[in-house]
Amino acid sequence: MIASSVEESIRRKYEWVRPELDERGRRLWAVSEAMELGHGGIAAVARATGLSELTLRRGRKEVGEGGEQAWLESRRLRRRGGGRKKLTEEDPELEAALDALVEPSARGDPMSPLRWTCKSTRKLAAELTRQGHRVSHMQVCKLLKRGGYSLQGTRKVKEGAGHPDRDAQFEHINEQVKTFQHQGQPVVSVDAKKRELVGDFANSGREYRPKGRPEKVRTHDFVDEELGKAIPYGIYDPTANKGWVSVGTDHGTAQFAVQTLRRWWKHMGRKTYPKAHQLLITADGGGSNGSRNRLWKYELQGFANETGLTIQVCHFPPGTSKWNKIEHRMFCHITENWRGRPLLSLAVIVNLIANTTTATGLKIQAALDPGLYPTGIKITDQQMQEVNVHRATFHGKDWNYCIKPKQT
Repeated sequence: MIASSVEESIRRKYEWVRPELDERGRRLWAVSEAMELGHGGIAAVARATGLSELTLRRGRKEVGEGGEQAWLESRRLRRRGGGRKKLTEEDPELEAALDALVEPSARGDPMSPLRWTCKSTRKLAAELTRQGHRVSHMQVCKLLKRGGYSLQGTRKVKEGAGHPDRDAQFEHINEQVKTFQHQGQPVVSVDAKKRELVGDFANSGREYRPKGRPEKVRTHDFVDEELGKAIPYGIYDPTANKGWVSVGTDHGTAQFAVQTLRRWWKHMGRKTYPKAHQLLITADGGGSNGSRNRLWKYELQGFANETGLTIQVCHFPPGTSKWNKIEHRMFCHITENWRGRPLLSLAVIVNLIANTTTATGLKIQAALDPGLYPTGIKITDQQMQEVNVHRATFHGKDWNYCIKPKQT
C-alpha cells in the first residue's frame, strides 16, 4: 500500500495545479502520477485527489491503447453543457405529472389513479413509468424535495363549523372570570382526562434509564380485568395555580364529577377562599359536565345546598374544548410527568399526578375515589323543577346559568 506521506505529497501537488488545468488536464496529470507510482498508484491517487478510480482506470486504458501522445492529441474535452441531461429537461412534463399524483385535488385532477393510495416514492415512480415517464423512486424523491414537498403528518387546527356566537361566548367567559377574580371569588376549570389503562402497558414518551435496559411492558393493550382503568377528573384553579384530581375506578358520570368538586372544596377551595359565597365553573359543552346533562345540574344543586355557594356555570361552545384552561395548564403537565412510564397501579397514578410540578409553581393534590357511580340515571322533569337554576340573558338555555342554594 502506498505510504500516507506519498499520498499527502500528491494531494498538495494536485491542489497547486488543479486551478490551472481543465477537466482533461486534471485526468492526464492524475494518470501520469498513478503510472509513476506503479502498483497501487490508481487507488492512492484517487484517495489523494478525490477523483474516481473508474476515471483513472479508463484514462490509463486510453493511454495504453493509443499511446500517450495520441491521447494528448485527441483533446477530448467535454463541451459546455455536456454530460447527462436532467430528467426535467428530457421530460418537461414530468414535474407536472408528479404534482398531479401527489396533490390531485390542488391540481384539478380528482380522478388521479393514486387518489386513494398511500403515495410512497416507489408507487409514484411506478405510476409515472406507466404513464410513459421513465423515472426511478430515488429520482422521484429528489424531485419531491426540489418541489418543496416533505413527509408530514396531520395537524389539529380545524375546529369544524363554528357557532356564530363562539367569539362572543369567549368574551363572556373572560369577563365573568375577571369579575370573579377581582371580587376574590373562586374560579375553576373542570374536565375529565382520558381513561388510562392500569398495569404494565406501554405509555408514550421516553425517559432516561440505564443504557440497554428499557422498561418492559405488554405487547398488547388489552384491559387487565383485575386492575381495570383509571378515570381522572380534574379541578383547576387558574387564580391560585392549583389543582385537584380524583382518580375514579367505576364510571365517569356527572355524580363523579360533582363529587370531585366536593372533595376539591373540602381539601383546597374552602381553605383558599374562606370568604367565598360564589363559585364560577368553566366547562366543556359535553360529557359528564355537559350543558345538556340533567344529572350534572341536579348534582350541582345538591353541592350548592351543602356549601351555600351560588354556582355559576359557563360552557365552552361546541368544538372548542382545547381552550379550556385545565387542558393546557394542568393535564398536559400530568401527561408529561408520567411519559414513558407504565402506570402499574392506581397508587402509582395518584402519586405521579400529585408530584407534577411546573416552573410557574403549579401544585396538584390527588386522591383515589373508589366510589360507585352507576350509569343510566335519569332525572325526571319533576326533579329538574327542584333545581334552582337562573339562566343568563346571553345563551342562558344552553351555555350560561347559575344554580343558587335552596333555603331549608
